[in-house]
Amino acid sequence: MFNKAFNYIKSGGNPDFDSIKALLLADEQQAEDLFDYAYKIRLQVFGKAVYLRGLIEFSSYCSNLCAYCGINASIKTDRYRLTDEQILECADIAYGFGYRTLVLQGGEDHQFRGKRITSILNMIKGKYPDIAITLSLGIHSYEDYQEWFAAGADRYLMRFESSDDSIFADLRPNTTLVRRLEALDDLRKAGFQVGTGNMVGIPGQTLDTLVNDILLLYKLYPDMIGIGPFIPHPATPLANYPHGSVFTTLKELAILRIIMPHVNLPATTALGTLSLDGQMRALQAGANVIMPNVSPESLRKLYAIYPDKAGSQEEAVATHNRVLATIARAGLEVDWGRGDSKLR
Repeated sequence: MFNKAFNYIKSGGNPDFDSIKALLLADEQQAEDLFDYAYKIRLQVFGKAVYLRGLIEFSSYCSNLCAYCGINASIKTDRYRLTDEQILECADIAYGFGYRTLVLQGGEDHQFRGKRITSILNMIKGKYPDIAITLSLGIHSYEDYQEWFAAGADRYLMRFESSDDSIFADLRPNTTLVRRLEALDDLRKAGFQVGTGNMVGIPGQTLDTLVNDILLLYKLYPDMIGIGPFIPHPATPLANYPHGSVFTTLKELAILRIIMPHVNLPATTALGTLSLDGQMRALQAGANVIMPNVSPESLRKLYAIYPDKAGSQEEAVATHNRVLATIARAGLEVDWGRGDSKLR
């Protein structure tokens, strides 16, 4: 089954349920062929380039109750909000390292909405007009998206996590998968390069639902896809479930590179949390992006969407050096440009 599906996909056949399922069922030896081919594709499209995105986690406050997330509103924990000045200091660090993309990420915090985000964008773009900015702020109005794009935001990341309506409802109460997908459509209409993605191994997920996640990603064909293994947080309702599989996550990543050659694929922090060489293995399976954290070291551990997050106790320079070493070990090189979507 694997060989037939692999040859079909390599020949340019449109992904279908049976072929994707067969690839996800690959054993260790078969998966090496999958990884090698995905790596070949990433070399053809991106060369040895790896794009760096400086991650600023600006607020650990959130109004949502997501069942998997360690900063959801029901959890009693120490929280923080960066001031505008602190956000700019983080941008200064990222720019000094040579990063030309920032990712502003936070919980859905009522203090970071509308005009406040516009002001932050104006502040950063006013100082660094050549930098690209990605926002990861959850669902907002179409008017907000338009305003933020006009203020200089270039990209927006909003993962759907699961394509299964029932699983999504369990994960994210008080909203729906349909609304999430509508928001992604709004973002595209507003002009953003759009990123989305899913979680691997989330409770309730079967191999079939994971196949459907991949098929939904292919249908959406976003500019960027972020995937990572589920990691349980001890203060959430999913505390006692096992974490997702690094191996399965790497197989999905390789499949995505093969069926969508030009998308940007991060080697996610979650992979680096569950496996010391997880990010390097992701780069060797088709990934072409890493997001080094430039948030203040003293606050990183408070942005605990899952426990013991890789880099949560490092200073920015240590994270920077570790990421550069990972890229070098993978036999790849940093591209110090903005790394805009090749689909535009």
